[in-house]
Amino acid sequence: MKRKLEDLSLADQAYTRKVLMQAASQAAANGTIEAFIESLLTPSEQIMFGRRLWIARLLLEGKQFAEIGSRLLVGPNTVQKVEKQLLGEIPDYGESIKSNRRKATNQKRKQAALEHPYSLTALKQKYPLHFIFFPWPK
Repeated sequence: MKRKLEDLSLADQAYTRKVLMQAASQAAANGTIEAFIESLLTPSEQIMFGRRLWIARLLLEGKQFAEIGSRLLVGPNTVQKVEKQLLGEIPDYGESIKSNRRKATNQKRKQAALEHPYSLTALKQKYPLHFIFFPWPK
């Protein structure tokens, strides 16, 4: 019963997805989602699907491609495909990533200021008005 995606009309593809989502929603409501997934997907498909979800979570946390690749042993193309899917599914994904990166950068600066109280970062935090008139060295 294996069919290529191209063999199905767009209407058939949409209906098939709708049937799948309805079945998954019903299984989730009944509390049998785990059994549903185990009966629907092979163990290999379950692992691959789970890894894609893991990559998506790491991307949403603001992790870099190289960090995700080394942690999960996947290539940059795999991470890039998942990111493209996220960009299509989540409209504010780009803003979320920027926000997470800013937060991470600020946390690193605060940590550096605590470790080195006379560093430029610490001085900027302690005397912010001074750096309005005399900005960061470039």
